[in-house]
Amino acid sequence: MIKIKTREEIELMRESALIVSKTLGILAAEVKPGVTTLQLDKIAEEFIRDQQAIPGFLGLYDFPNTLCMSPNAQVVHGIPNDKPLKNGDIISIDCGALKNGFYGDHAYTFEVGEVAEETKKLLKVTKESLYEGIREFKVGNRVGDVGFAIQNYCESHGYGVVRELVGHGLGKKMHEDPEMPNYGKRGRGKKFKNGMVVAIEPMINLGTHKTIHLKDGWTILTADGKPSAHFEHDVAIINGKPELLSTFKYVYDALGIQSDEEDEFRQTELTNK
Repeated sequence: MIKIKTREEIELMRESALIVSKTLGILAAEVKPGVTTLQLDKIAEEFIRDQQAIPGFLGLYDFPNTLCMSPNAQVVHGIPNDKPLKNGDIISIDCGALKNGFYGDHAYTFEVGEVAEETKKLLKVTKESLYEGIREFKVGNRVGDVGFAIQNYCESHGYGVVRELVGHGLGKKMHEDPEMPNYGKRGRGKKFKNGMVVAIEPMINLGTHKTIHLKDGWTILTADGKPSAHFEHDVAIINGKPELLSTFKYVYDALGIQSDEEDEFRQTELTNK
């Protein structure tokens, strides 16, 4: 059952989402060769708690850490460890926070040092596909419209779109209805309405879309060992249109990146938030 949020609830969700956004921004400055994912995990937990929030993933379904840290061929749900990151790695950092009874949940895939050009292109296209999907999240459209947009964009570049993992509704629970696949057919699935909030999160592989699961019960890898990219935003429908609750602004500030990619999805300014 899809839970429609009031404007007041959406603003509370924006607060939770922005805590995650700021966490990713802090981590952006720390992702470099030699750092371990456990070190990054500790930084994230301390910051989230300093915001009077609770790490959203820690203990959720018995997950052992604050962050899902998935380097290179790991798609998602990687467990932080003491293995240092290396020059040329990429790392998906997926983070959640719970505050005022509502979750924020989003992700960014970072480059570690100098990354191969074909991997840079994978990250670029995957992030672009996220916004292709967000544009379709509006009143009157359906779940399949978002999935089709993401799938069509990524497959046109020859990439594999992961099938086993999907985006999701978001609210007082981390995972609510509807499921938001990154593939689909136009006009299929549940219809979007004002007040819906979802996490849209393309998980795109350089090679095959097929995946394998490690015995740790969490980590998911590409079946061919090629890199995978993952980007995620929290999005609400307000006045019939998609409104970003999360932002990559803090990541870009840390990395010195100029971008206007989010402007079309901002009805509410981030000033003083």
